[in-house]
Amino acid sequence: MTDNKVLIKVENLKKHYNGGAVKALNGVDCEIKKGEVVVIVGPSGSGKSTLLRSLNLLEIPTSGKIFFDGADITDKKSNINTHRQRMGMVFQHFNLFPNMNVLKNMTKAPMTLLGKSKQEAESNALELLDRVGLKDRADAYPSQLSGGQKQRVAIVRALAMNPEVILFDEPTSALDPEMVGEVLDVMKQLANEGMTMVVVTHEMGFAREVASRVIFIDDGVIMEEAPPQEFFSNPKCDRLKDFLSKVL
Repeated sequence: MTDNKVLIKVENLKKHYNGGAVKALNGVDCEIKKGEVVVIVGPSGSGKSTLLRSLNLLEIPTSGKIFFDGADITDKKSNINTHRQRMGMVFQHFNLFPNMNVLKNMTKAPMTLLGKSKQEAESNALELLDRVGLKDRADAYPSQLSGGQKQRVAIVRALAMNPEVILFDEPTSALDPEMVGEVLDVMKQLANEGMTMVVVTHEMGFAREVASRVIFIDDGVIMEEAPPQEFFSNPKCDRLKDFLSKVL
């Protein structure tokens, strides 16, 4: 599904804490092409969420460059809010506004940031909710939803902004096991439709089935990357072999 256009390019990205004592990212280079589903895996504390959150500058890199659609978003003169409107983000803990119902959660950003009319924003929101089987929950508040329903709302809320890429930060790790499938099904549907996605996850089945490419990160560096079949059946580096022996 990719068209070989590089949407995101990361060059020598570093993120250090405590004056350099902790190197969360230590020289990462990678590219994400339009239409790709790139899954990032690795042990806890390896830097995978730091890398994902750096892509829209929720984490400010210590050094290095990030290009989004050709523009250097790490440049101080860059308007990151403009770029963020084109990058959806789905968090581990949903980040829905608890004081707004589902429909308001979905229409606030398109009306405020994209200038859509209330009617247009609501019509689009209801269409998206229908796609994930939640149209009947439009008037419900987040507290009235299950974890899986909240995360599905969070995904379609990101979609309501018509993003060019969606970043997923461990979208199923806060869910009860029986709710994981309903969220992964929505993500698979998006992948099949050609949405560019970067996903940090522990769901190896999803990586194997849906990813165009899997990236293994440890100690703040990319140790290995390959298409899923090769990644899982023929890992090259010992660190990845060890990791896969524990998670598969």
